[in-house]
Amino acid sequence: MKRLAKWFVFVFLALVITLGLAFWLRPLSVFRVFNKGQMYFIGARSNYIDLGEIRVHYYTLGPADGSVVVLVHGLGGRSEDWEKLAPYLARAGYRVYLPDLPGYGESDKPADFSYSVRDEAKVVTSFFDALGLKQVDLGGWSMGGWIVQLVAAEHPERIRRLMLFDSAGPYVKPDWDIKLFTPVSPAELEKFDALLMPHPPRLPRFVAEDILRTSREHAWIIHRAIDSMLTGRDTTDALLPTLKMPVLLVWGDVDQITPLSEGQKIHQLIPQSRMNIIPGCGHLAPNECAGQIGPGMVSFLKQ
Repeated sequence: MKRLAKWFVFVFLALVITLGLAFWLRPLSVFRVFNKGQMYFIGARSNYIDLGEIRVHYYTLGPADGSVVVLVHGLGGRSEDWEKLAPYLARAGYRVYLPDLPGYGESDKPADFSYSVRDEAKVVTSFFDALGLKQVDLGGWSMGGWIVQLVAAEHPERIRRLMLFDSAGPYVKPDWDIKLFTPVSPAELEKFDALLMPHPPRLPRFVAEDILRTSREHAWIIHRAIDSMLTGRDTTDALLPTLKMPVLLVWGDVDQITPLSEGQKIHQLIPQSRMNIIPGCGHLAPNECAGQIGPGMVSFLKQ
């Protein structure tokens, strides 16, 4: 009996040491496993679908016969970014789809793809077609908001209601250093976190280094996307007044990436839009302030 107890203690200690070493060497990988667990806990199920030559990963949650809502993440994001907000929709009876755009999350990252908002919008439409989603409520966050504006303008018959969360889209020259989207040092990472969040956490050095390592691996995708956006070819200033579906704008009032003034500009360009300003929240409002956003979002969709 004592020998068995010693064996269990040894196995337990070996497991703790192994997990500790894994967290020390690759903390982001551990965080992502934890995020997947969180998605499973909220009822989300992981799926893949082939869209031509691109394989796209997505989550589904909510009743299978519910009215469909599709949410599109932003630049450098992933489907798990909606983990806090999506359950409000599922609990209200909606069938929620959370795709990883090409280049992000677990979707393919083809070297010959442009990663422009227009081509990403075509992928979103292909996603609808492949899953037989004839008409949806559509939401997008940041760059994802820009993407869904293009989808709504080009396929208005397929969008019941549109939701834009701290969205880009109209022509605006950023007044912050866009190179911070691909930080190369702990100091730049701190500056970027300060842009994203009003009160960013202090990251341990080993976590910051792993974030920077991952940033270097995927910087080419971010650069290609930003370079395309900065051309101004796909800006939505002229498209927004043509939208006829109900539109909800959700904005953190201290957002520094897409400031509230940009949201107010979109509000002016879409006469039928409704704006929900979230006090004390920044660019990550759909994640950090989901409790303040969720009930109003569901109310908008139910109207």
